[in-house]
Amino acid sequence: MDEKITFLQSTPPFNLLTEAELLQLSQPIETSSYERDDVLHHQNHQKIKGIEVIVKGSFETFFLDNKNEKRRIEIYRPGEIIGGVSILFNKRKPLKTVVALEDSVTYFIPRKDFKKLCTENEDFFEYFANDFGKRMLDEEYAHFYKSNISSQDNFLLVDQLYSTKIGDITYKKVVSCAPSTPIFEAALKMAENKTSCLFIEESPQKFIGFVTDITLRDKVIGRRLNADLPISEVMDEHIVSISTQAYVYEAVLMMFSSKSRYLLVKNEAQIVGFLSRNRLLSEQAQSPLVFIQSVKSAVDTADLKRKWEKVPGIVSQLLSRGVHAEIVNEVVTTIADTISTKIIEEVIKRLGPPPAKFVFMVLGSEGRKELSLKTDQDNAIIYEDTSADKRAAVRSYFLDFAGQVSDKLNAVGFVYCKGDYMASNPNWTHSLEHWKYNYKSWIEEALPEAAVKFAAFFDCRAIYGDLELMEELRTFVDQELQQPIEKFYVYLAKNALQYEPPLTYFRNIKTQKVAQKEVFDIKTAMTPIVDLVRVYALQNRIFQKENTGERLKVLKNLNVFTEQQFNELMQSYYYLMGLRLKHQADQINNHIEPDNFIEINSLTKIEKVTLIEIFKTIQNFQSGIKIRFTNSLG
Repeated sequence: MDEKITFLQSTPPFNLLTEAELLQLSQPIETSSYERDDVLHHQNHQKIKGIEVIVKGSFETFFLDNKNEKRRIEIYRPGEIIGGVSILFNKRKPLKTVVALEDSVTYFIPRKDFKKLCTENEDFFEYFANDFGKRMLDEEYAHFYKSNISSQDNFLLVDQLYSTKIGDITYKKVVSCAPSTPIFEAALKMAENKTSCLFIEESPQKFIGFVTDITLRDKVIGRRLNADLPISEVMDEHIVSISTQAYVYEAVLMMFSSKSRYLLVKNEAQIVGFLSRNRLLSEQAQSPLVFIQSVKSAVDTADLKRKWEKVPGIVSQLLSRGVHAEIVNEVVTTIADTISTKIIEEVIKRLGPPPAKFVFMVLGSEGRKELSLKTDQDNAIIYEDTSADKRAAVRSYFLDFAGQVSDKLNAVGFVYCKGDYMASNPNWTHSLEHWKYNYKSWIEEALPEAAVKFAAFFDCRAIYGDLELMEELRTFVDQELQQPIEKFYVYLAKNALQYEPPLTYFRNIKTQKVAQKEVFDIKTAMTPIVDLVRVYALQNRIFQKENTGERLKVLKNLNVFTEQQFNELMQSYYYLMGLRLKHQADQINNHIEPDNFIEINSLTKIEKVTLIEIFKTIQNFQSGIKIRFTNSLG
């Protein structure tokens, strides 16, 4: 037998073919030789004429980013195949650049022969499909793939907003003065340095506040304040900083969530400059994040509703540009938070000032900053403890307030919660002391239904009000979780195991019939990851990180998960989230009520393969949690 055929018979996936199928290849099989540094393929350039099976030597493959730097470098050695994925899934154009690392020899198989083998032998095709599916779980690989397949290659690189770090952009020099500096001197210093923002520096690198042109207008000139007073009398103490390693989009979201117009920029522990929100937004005029600014200027509930109706289009735009699902979640959540804040402020203006300090918190997916486009209300209120004679009036105010907020949110598009997890429900609007009692009871009772309630309220996040109330509650819960409560964790773990990945016995995707279509519920498919990560976050008392991805990063740093486990869970979760968001955005953009049911026939073969790999990953982690918390595999 021909030695080339013999070589192929020992090489996956050719070892899946019969001798007769191999003999159908164009004869004789062509041998190609390459010298060191020869370029076999240029990323996304000329069409590939066939696949190369490496016989001798090695090749380096990589993507080139917009700075012409190598990304996702891989080394291919004898027995490996170059070009198969590109022919099948990238319109025959090379996904990556391929360069010979040394003198090398390959067997060349023409494209038509290769595609014929894929058509006639399902297992042969599945080999490449599985390989591609696993690679697409890697966000960087997926980004370059999505960039390559567009017909508008020059425009599809992810917006600089999402790919540029703070350290790569120009920020302003910090101008500062001491807290004791007279107001008029501070104003002169601002004029001399032509800056609209002056930072107050108590000691070297210790900034305690800032003043702006608006500060001087409103607090000094408008009130006819004595300009000889120290600048500390009128400064804003709300200082927010960001690392040079953070991305530009994170800076914009941080500014909106913290309601700060300025950010100090830190390089490790050193303040190196500052950024203004207006400058960032003006430089990103086409960015969807500018839309958040327009939400803040909405005039009424009807206007807010129109803004929310535009969000599916923004989601489609971001996903089509290869923006990671975690970032899309953050954008959607920030818009939702901004709408909620506008409504809260509007209701307070109507009812009058609150009779006590309070915090409005969101729960569930919004609490985790993981909103989808099919969302309902999940919220609650904590108000400060008051004297007995004021309790009835305080409670009455906040229940009335919660009812009006809930009605307006429903009018905008955040529908009422079917489970009634809303602040308008008297069960979920309480004093701080009562909330402490609730959490303590849920933990100590260690009942299945209590564990479910606790899980919902662990995913909580303050979006308006006095954050100290939330911090005091978290400190209390942290102390309670340090008690011996193993039984409580067992019930939480069982709650995390009640949903199983939709896989059949033969490892195919399990479907159900809805409206005569074979579908699977993607929300239910994602739930085990959320629940699993929450259990570990609770056990390790991780309170400051609300979102599943952030919790996973902390758990990896605590060595709860290995690097591989972390990558598998992160990639799996956000692949599912991206698929879910795209599905819902497409439905809404086509005037269809959004749901969580993915039609199996709407998926490509690659998507199906990828989903099966993800569901296997989830099954493995569920097995781990069974052993860890319930001492059982059953």
